[in-house]
Amino acid sequence: MSKIKETSTRILVVVESLGLLIIALATVIAIGFEVMVMVEAMKVTLADILLLFIYLEVLTMVGIYLKTGQLPVRVPLYIAIVAIARYVILDMKNLDTFRVLGLVGAILVVSLAVLVIRYGHNRFPYDDKEDH
Repeated sequence: MSKIKETSTRILVVVESLGLLIIALATVIAIGFEVMVMVEAMKVTLADILLLFIYLEVLTMVGIYLKTGQLPVRVPLYIAIVAIARYVILDMKNLDTFRVLGLVGAILVVSLAVLVIRYGHNRFPYDDKEDH
Protein backbone atom coordinates (compact mmCIF):
# COMPACT_ATOMS: atom_id res chain seq x y z
CA MET A 1 0.00 0.00 0.00
CA SER A 2 2.85 2.41 0.75
CA LYS A 3 4.28 1.79 -2.73
CA ILE A 4 0.97 2.83 -4.30
CA LYS A 5 0.89 5.94 -2.13
CA GLU A 6 4.48 6.82 -3.05
CA THR A 7 3.84 6.29 -6.78
CA SER A 8 0.64 8.33 -6.61
CA THR A 9 2.50 11.15 -4.89
CA ARG A 10 5.21 11.15 -7.56
CA ILE A 11 2.61 11.21 -10.34
CA LEU A 12 0.81 14.13 -8.70
CA VAL A 13 4.07 16.05 -8.31
CA VAL A 14 4.88 15.54 -12.00
CA VAL A 15 1.37 16.59 -13.08
CA GLU A 16 1.52 19.60 -10.76
CA SER A 17 4.91 20.65 -12.15
CA LEU A 18 3.68 20.17 -15.71
CA GLY A 19 0.61 22.27 -14.96
CA LEU A 20 2.75 25.06 -13.50
CA LEU A 21 5.01 24.95 -16.53
CA ILE A 22 2.01 25.22 -18.86
CA ILE A 23 0.62 28.16 -16.86
CA ALA A 24 3.99 29.94 -16.92
CA LEU A 25 4.49 29.29 -20.64
CA ALA A 26 0.96 30.42 -21.52
CA THR A 27 1.46 33.58 -19.46
CA VAL A 28 4.74 34.40 -21.20
CA ILE A 29 3.08 33.86 -24.58
CA ALA A 30 0.18 36.11 -23.55
CA ILE A 31 2.67 38.81 -22.49
CA GLY A 32 4.32 38.53 -25.91
CA PHE A 33 0.98 38.90 -27.69
CA GLU A 34 0.07 41.92 -25.56
CA VAL A 35 3.40 43.58 -26.30
CA MET A 36 2.87 42.92 -30.03
CA VAL A 37 -0.57 44.56 -29.84
CA MET A 38 0.94 47.63 -28.17
CA VAL A 39 3.76 47.83 -30.73
CA GLU A 40 1.34 47.48 -33.67
CA ALA A 41 -0.96 50.14 -32.22
CA MET A 42 2.05 52.30 -31.33
CA LYS A 43 0.18 53.14 -28.16
CA VAL A 44 0.23 51.95 -24.57
CA THR A 45 -2.92 52.41 -22.50
CA LEU A 46 -3.52 52.05 -18.79
CA ALA A 47 -5.58 48.92 -19.54
CA ASP A 48 -2.54 47.41 -21.31
CA ILE A 49 -0.30 48.13 -18.34
CA LEU A 50 -2.81 46.65 -15.90
CA LEU A 51 -3.09 43.52 -18.03
CA LEU A 52 0.71 43.17 -17.97
CA PHE A 53 0.60 43.53 -14.17
CA ILE A 54 -1.95 40.70 -14.03
CA TYR A 55 0.36 38.52 -16.12
CA LEU A 56 3.33 39.37 -13.89
CA GLU A 57 1.31 38.50 -10.78
CA VAL A 58 0.47 35.12 -12.31
CA LEU A 59 4.17 34.50 -12.98
CA THR A 60 4.98 35.62 -9.44
CA MET A 61 2.41 33.20 -8.07
CA VAL A 62 3.91 30.33 -10.08
CA GLY A 63 7.42 31.30 -8.94
CA ILE A 64 6.44 31.44 -5.28
CA TYR A 65 4.72 28.08 -5.55
CA LEU A 66 7.79 26.53 -7.18
CA LYS A 67 10.13 27.96 -4.52
CA THR A 68 8.07 27.27 -1.43
CA GLY A 69 5.56 24.62 -2.42
CA GLN A 70 2.82 26.86 -1.00
CA LEU A 71 0.30 28.99 -2.83
CA PRO A 72 -0.01 32.37 -1.14
CA VAL A 73 -3.68 33.28 -0.88
CA ARG A 74 -2.98 36.99 -1.17
CA VAL A 75 -1.55 36.86 -4.71
CA PRO A 76 -4.83 35.73 -6.36
CA LEU A 77 -6.58 38.42 -4.35
CA TYR A 78 -4.19 41.04 -5.73
CA ILE A 79 -4.87 39.69 -9.21
CA ALA A 80 -8.61 40.02 -8.58
CA ILE A 81 -8.25 43.66 -7.48
CA VAL A 82 -6.22 44.58 -10.57
CA ALA A 83 -8.62 42.65 -12.84
CA ILE A 84 -11.65 44.48 -11.44
CA ALA A 85 -9.86 47.83 -11.76
CA ARG A 86 -8.97 46.99 -15.36
CA TYR A 87 -12.58 46.07 -16.10
CA VAL A 88 -13.79 49.38 -14.66
CA ILE A 89 -11.21 51.32 -16.70
CA LEU A 90 -12.05 49.51 -19.94
CA ASP A 91 -15.82 49.70 -19.62
CA MET A 92 -16.28 52.94 -17.65
CA LYS A 93 -18.51 54.57 -20.28
CA ASN A 94 -20.91 51.63 -20.37
CA LEU A 95 -21.22 51.07 -16.61
CA ASP A 96 -24.24 52.33 -14.77
CA THR A 97 -24.03 53.69 -11.22
CA PHE A 98 -25.11 50.48 -9.52
CA ARG A 99 -22.60 48.38 -11.41
CA VAL A 100 -19.79 50.81 -10.53
CA LEU A 101 -20.83 50.69 -6.89
CA GLY A 102 -20.91 46.89 -7.03
CA LEU A 103 -17.42 46.75 -8.52
CA VAL A 104 -16.08 49.23 -5.99
CA GLY A 105 -17.71 47.14 -3.26
CA ALA A 106 -16.03 44.03 -4.67
CA ILE A 107 -12.64 45.73 -4.59
CA LEU A 108 -13.32 46.84 -1.01
CA VAL A 109 -14.29 43.33 0.09
CA VAL A 110 -11.24 41.75 -1.56
CA SER A 111 -8.99 44.45 -0.07
CA LEU A 112 -10.44 43.79 3.38
CA ALA A 113 -9.79 40.08 2.86
CA VAL A 114 -6.13 40.88 2.11
CA LEU A 115 -5.91 42.96 5.29
CA VAL A 116 -7.50 40.21 7.38
CA ILE A 117 -5.13 37.60 5.96
CA ARG A 118 -2.09 39.85 6.54
CA TYR A 119 -3.23 40.55 10.08
CA GLY A 120 -3.80 36.85 10.72
CA HIS A 121 -0.33 35.94 9.42
CA ASN A 122 1.33 38.60 11.57
CA ARG A 123 -0.75 38.03 14.70
CA PHE A 124 -0.92 34.23 14.46
CA PRO A 125 2.18 33.07 12.53
CA TYR A 126 2.49 29.46 11.44
CA ASP A 127 4.57 27.10 13.51
CA ASP A 128 7.46 26.07 11.23
CA LYS A 129 7.35 22.52 12.60
CA GLU A 130 3.81 21.95 11.37
CA ASP A 131 3.14 20.56 7.91
CA HIS A 132 0.79 22.93 6.04
